[in-house]
Amino acid sequence: MGNIRYKALVVEELDGKFKQSIQILETDNLSAGDVLIRVHYSSINYKDALSATGNKGITKKYPHTPGIDAAGVVVYSESELFRTGDQVIVTGYDLGMNVSGGFGEYIRVPSEWIVKLPEELSLKEAMIFGTAGFTAGMSINRLTELVKPEDGMILVSGATGGVGSVAVSILHKLGYKILAVSGKISEYPYLRSIGATDIIHRAEFENIDKKPMLSAKYAGAIDTVGGPILENILKTLLPLGAVTTCGSVSSTQLHLTVFPFILRGISLIGVSAQNYPMPLRSALWNKLAKEWKPENILKLYTEISLEEVGNALELILQGKLKGRTIVTMKSQEV
Repeated sequence: MGNIRYKALVVEELDGKFKQSIQILETDNLSAGDVLIRVHYSSINYKDALSATGNKGITKKYPHTPGIDAAGVVVYSESELFRTGDQVIVTGYDLGMNVSGGFGEYIRVPSEWIVKLPEELSLKEAMIFGTAGFTAGMSINRLTELVKPEDGMILVSGATGGVGSVAVSILHKLGYKILAVSGKISEYPYLRSIGATDIIHRAEFENIDKKPMLSAKYAGAIDTVGGPILENILKTLLPLGAVTTCGSVSSTQLHLTVFPFILRGISLIGVSAQNYPMPLRSALWNKLAKEWKPENILKLYTEISLEEVGNALELILQGKLKGRTIVTMKSQEV
């Protein structure tokens, strides 16, 4: 396969500061891997913003191209698992963290990181899900093992964000009643349109009494923010309730006793999409493409160009993005 020039967002460290720019790169300089993919769509995630602003816990070396999500077409493969022309998804692993990511028109990755696109899903829809939607799917997969729709209401924190909005939509399709937690009053109509049964303001839920245990109200929850909200969720779960947690933008600390776990038998389940085993990863993508695919999936996203990524990364750090934001890397539809 010959060398190809392509466009990418590059983050460089200059005099201790991190600068983003659109540059022309060459595929010969991409990371090692046995499959070269032409990226058609990527998406915006919180980790991308951290990588783009110099968080060395996410990305160790610069210059670097972020983008932990990519959906596109195989243009060259040394693997027997994939052929030229295959439509594929890459999310998680080290993509966009220490391997050049989806904010470039080409990526090269190990075949072990790649999922074939399910027939029922388009490349664009795959990125409407992306890592955030996949994380929502993982959370629901675990939650539904323990909590059924008839058990009571499910609380979703950070409900207007990427994970939260997809979670609300899927839970609604599965027949659950959902209490959305959000500080964005202007987005309450949006939350209702994607399936929220009721909404509580974030500040109101954060300021619940500091007692070790509170009145039991919720059968389960999907938490995306951590901190005081997660503490109060755990203190208000019904007996044998369960909560999944996948984010810590509020805090990485929990200040509570073990009483809710012992006296009510509740479960706290951690979720991370980065190194989810491939057999489970493929099965979950197929579930998202079929029985869990929300009818309102086209309400969940905003589409931007590569040139608009920098502004979107700033907005996600400020908590101002709604739903999912996908990045068009190739003009024609697939």
